[in-house]
Amino acid sequence: VALPPIQEALHSSQSQLQWMVDAYSIVFAGLLLPAGAIADRFGRKWALQGGLVVFLVASLAASLSTTSWQIIAWRAVTGVGAAFIMPGTLSILNNVFGDPREKQRAIAIWAGCAGLGGALGPVLSGLLLRSFGWSSVFLINVVICVVAIGAGLVLLPNSSDPHEAQLDPVGALLAVGGLVSLLYGVIEGPENGWTSPITIATLLVGVAILALFALWELRAEHPMLDIHLFRVREFNVGSLTITLQYFAGYGFFFVSLQYFQIAHGYSPLTAAFLGLPIGVFSMIGAPLSARMVERYGPRAVVGTGLLLTTVGLTMFGWVTPTTSAGLFLIAAALIGMGLGQTTAPSTTLIITSVPRSKSGVGSAVNDLSRELGGALGIAVLGSVLSTVYQHRVTPELVSLGLPREAANSVYSTLGAASQLPPGAAETVRHLATSTFAEAFGFAMLGAAAIML
Repeated sequence: VALPPIQEALHSSQSQLQWMVDAYSIVFAGLLLPAGAIADRFGRKWALQGGLVVFLVASLAASLSTTSWQIIAWRAVTGVGAAFIMPGTLSILNNVFGDPREKQRAIAIWAGCAGLGGALGPVLSGLLLRSFGWSSVFLINVVICVVAIGAGLVLLPNSSDPHEAQLDPVGALLAVGGLVSLLYGVIEGPENGWTSPITIATLLVGVAILALFALWELRAEHPMLDIHLFRVREFNVGSLTITLQYFAGYGFFFVSLQYFQIAHGYSPLTAAFLGLPIGVFSMIGAPLSARMVERYGPRAVVGTGLLLTTVGLTMFGWVTPTTSAGLFLIAAALIGMGLGQTTAPSTTLIITSVPRSKSGVGSAVNDLSRELGGALGIAVLGSVLSTVYQHRVTPELVSLGLPREAANSVYSTLGAASQLPPGAAETVRHLATSTFAEAFGFAMLGAAAIML
């Protein structure tokens, strides 16, 4: 929600805006497995609390940034904190609840809260941006972290498995190197070109390092991640489903919040409210999924949830700058219901496939699936949006006498329009918003096809 105000204040490029999102995702995903192993070894409560402290400090520093690259750097540090927070929450639940039915319902509530939190964040950001500057979206994290740290000190039980959860430094380094290289290639692919030598080389290096990681883990006396888990069908299905859902979810939020503000001229707050049904219906769908799994089994529940998300994305594929907000709300509700219905049982499949002593690593695999899917969603759908926009708008702008650079992004086009006489400026603005809406629709249909 804050990307357009940040771009206006700091004159950020489209690449810099994307890195403000992705620097967090790369570091978060890269450190998840080592962070989960450290939590299992030294204590899950204190790993979570330490992560909250790092998150607090980095958010405060980001709010004081004066350049785009400072924000990107502090977002990366925030990812370090998040890598210890997220596995900690789920691994603590896994150790507190022993009864399988209780655990399934607890994870369903956890998934619903995660979905609702993800949708409330943009709304709260929109409310803050009405009265305060863009830095307020980082400062609010300081307040949240203080409350969470205080509550955690009183409420959270500590647990660890120091004898069974041995550290694996070589495996950790290989996991971080492979994931960072792979994600960097995916994220920079749209900017550098998917067939450019640097993109291909980065992706190949990432795959090669991850292959070495798998070989090392197979031979290590105390592996950080038991590669044999990937022979377990439940573990694979759960991981793939989480990856797909967050591919759609992260990608949708990244492109839709820009679409609502640019193509329709909605305020950041209105744009955020249009995405709120995703969180609300995720909160409804996740707890319901526990009862549905008991009655129908995970296959039917997860499969139906994926189809619901696909239908919602397809509805967004046919939007224009004049599409009514009612359609947005219905489509977002379907995406949210599908997200909630699939996330909880898929997470349960992952967590129950690993030994309890490896709860932190199992939780990290779940979160890694989310972040990998999210980074892919942002990169791929962002690339589709940018490519379709440039392809469609370039001939029109050139015919109007504008330079090709004006078609680099919708922000470039709108900036060029502001330098023109009123009549010509209005023509270019209409061209930019209608083409951007068309490109957004293509991105949503692409996401729906992948989900299907």
